[in-house]
Amino acid sequence: MTLRPPPPLPLAVASLPHQCSLLLRRLAERHSPAPACASSFLRALRCLHARLLTAKLLHAPSHRHLTLRLLHLYTLSPDLATPAVLFRSDPCPVTATSLVAAHATAGRLRDATSFFDAVPPAHRDTVLYNATISAFARASLAAPAVSVFRSLLGSGTLRPDDYSFTALLSAVGQMHNLAASHCTQLHCAALSSGATAALSVSNALIALYMKCDTTEASWDARKVLDEMPNKDDLTWTTMVVGYVRRGDVHAARSVFEEVDGKFDVVWNAMISGYVQSGMCADAFELFRRMVLEKVPLDEFTFTSILSASANAGFFVHGKSVHGQIIRSQPDFVPEAALPINNALVTLYSKGGKILVAKRIFDTMKLKDVVSWNTILSGYIDRGCLDKAAEVFEAMPYKNDLSWMVMVSGYVHGGLSEDALKLFNKMRAEDVKPCDYTYAGAIAACGELGALKHGKQLHAHIVQCGFEASSSAGNALLTMYAKCGAVKDARLVFLVMPNIDSVSWNAMISALGQHGHGREALELFDQMVAEGIDPDRISFLTILTACNHAGLVDEGFHYFESMKMHFGINPGEDHYARLIDLLGRAGRIGEARDLIKTMPFEPTPSIWEAILSGCRTNGDMEFGAYAADQLFRMTPQHDGTYILLSNTYSAAGRWLDAARVRKLMRDRGVKKEPGCSWIEVGSKIHVFLVGDTKHPEAHEVYRFLEVVGARMRKLGYIPDTKFVLHDMEPHQKEYVLFAHSEKLAVGFGLLKLPPGATVTVLKNLRICGDCHTAMMFMSKAVGREIVVRDVRRFHHFKDGECSCGNYW
Repeated sequence: MTLRPPPPLPLAVASLPHQCSLLLRRLAERHSPAPACASSFLRALRCLHARLLTAKLLHAPSHRHLTLRLLHLYTLSPDLATPAVLFRSDPCPVTATSLVAAHATAGRLRDATSFFDAVPPAHRDTVLYNATISAFARASLAAPAVSVFRSLLGSGTLRPDDYSFTALLSAVGQMHNLAASHCTQLHCAALSSGATAALSVSNALIALYMKCDTTEASWDARKVLDEMPNKDDLTWTTMVVGYVRRGDVHAARSVFEEVDGKFDVVWNAMISGYVQSGMCADAFELFRRMVLEKVPLDEFTFTSILSASANAGFFVHGKSVHGQIIRSQPDFVPEAALPINNALVTLYSKGGKILVAKRIFDTMKLKDVVSWNTILSGYIDRGCLDKAAEVFEAMPYKNDLSWMVMVSGYVHGGLSEDALKLFNKMRAEDVKPCDYTYAGAIAACGELGALKHGKQLHAHIVQCGFEASSSAGNALLTMYAKCGAVKDARLVFLVMPNIDSVSWNAMISALGQHGHGREALELFDQMVAEGIDPDRISFLTILTACNHAGLVDEGFHYFESMKMHFGINPGEDHYARLIDLLGRAGRIGEARDLIKTMPFEPTPSIWEAILSGCRTNGDMEFGAYAADQLFRMTPQHDGTYILLSNTYSAAGRWLDAARVRKLMRDRGVKKEPGCSWIEVGSKIHVFLVGDTKHPEAHEVYRFLEVVGARMRKLGYIPDTKFVLHDMEPHQKEYVLFAHSEKLAVGFGLLKLPPGATVTVLKNLRICGDCHTAMMFMSKAVGREIVVRDVRRFHHFKDGECSCGNYW
């Protein structure tokens, strides 16, 4: 639209001042806030400005209203410099008010206050004071707003009105240290001036009281509500939202039930409150009432109820809401449809329908970073890391949450190396990681055994001020424990400013995995003594600690105390830990009896614990039965075949072992290859069984031959029963010699500084011969050797192991 000044009226019709006044009025009526019209509006305005100048009507004392109207129209345009010049030629409170409001809206608060200051105090009026207080309120600056209000009170001739109090109360509500006394003082001032009779002031008082985090303040807000003669939708909404923010949804519901008409804003506020409090059933009940009573449904209603469906796992209910949206065909503009579509993507992602979620995402006319993060999280949660990586690369904009979700996804998906690469890329692109992203990267270091890299990240956390973060602290504790540095883990635990149940569980688990079973039990008892109730994870960690240390009676004690003292019903994982503890202690009969008392049918983890115990105790019959149950439940799990084959091999039943391996091949089940890795010089070196591909493999073999000779002099004899294939004795000794953990330890002894601890990580359980060999090797070379296998840590030093040969 092009705005042109209308043609001048004939002089016979009107005088020139009247013509200009009429043109200014018409231009004001035709003003549009659309950006496309701004330039044409400004051109027309400047033409009128020129006409006033040539007619010498600008700043004319007898026609001052023309200048005031011209200046006001300039404040509606992009040109704020011109009205500032006009104001300084003739400062007055009316023009100052327009300029204060315009510059405050444009975010130029300093300029806005300069116009207020330019008007002498004696010439200021209440409207100018109100505009300035409102400007500070919009900028969330309470102190200067209060200062201007005090100058209004001290003017002597002016009195604050309801607009003054409304603006002031809004500004004070932005204070971070708002106290009940502040609210009471302002309430008294409003009462003494009679301003509380205005609906806007009473609403502002309620909002102020509800922002004050005290019970007395909420009572005062309720008192204001009860004394109000008239109430509007803002009144009720403020009270309901205020209670919801405090977490008092019951009080919010009591206010809600008093509302006459129950307009949609209050319904939405109440439903949102239920969703935020996790009371999804109540949210659904209110939504049904809303539909029955024909209260208008909007994007806020649908977003809340879809979020409730996703959070509560009520996928079918969420789908019905989706159908309702489609049937009613609400005419949502893209901005309004955005949160609904984001909620739908979340609903279908959590419901396991990631393809439907992606289809909705692809059809969205408008997407924001929340949309991209939602579909990214959906792929991560479903384990589709390749698709997640594609979405991540395609994102037009990423925030720190995007990076954090992707880093954590790689870690939980077993791709710790990719997680660290992505983290380093994030920092290279000058994106500052949050504490959760650091926690993900540190967790990756723990999985890889990259202790040096983990220590560097520890230093970064301290530099960034994240040392008080529970997530970062817990990740550090776990990382040090998984890298074999249990003393460092204990130190992190002792200096953490905020210790939660996750911290206690992680430290108990670390002590148990490193063979400090008694210390783990003492720490558990200390946690309970300090008033922290253990959860089901706590009992898993303590049962595991008892398992690693062979503390059968203690394990039974903690297992029984779960239900008796803490009201926690043992799950299948707790039973599996206890059965494994019994089996490894040679009490397979008790394990068999325990299975009969379980309140549920044995699960794969239970039968796997039985099979492991039967291997230890040589109970072939029960072990074969347990294996048959596992073959039926998890026919593609390689661990069952390996464990049963090893059981037969250990007993010398080679034909049975070969039969199991053939069954494994026939069913297309592949064994996970054993490998070990070690960090040397900030690089991870990986070794496989019989590895010859590593560039220094031959040097490692020669070194192990030399060390092996020393070990034999100390009494080491290779235990060939751990070779699980029928072959000649000298061939069995060579196979044992080439196990991956021996190669990794040999490489570490060669490359690490003298006296340094050699820490090796292994993806499978260490075999009996390697365990014995490591004890002799630690004595032969005078070094501490640490091996982390799939179950626990082994600290070898001076010919002994921290596990006491019980693992």
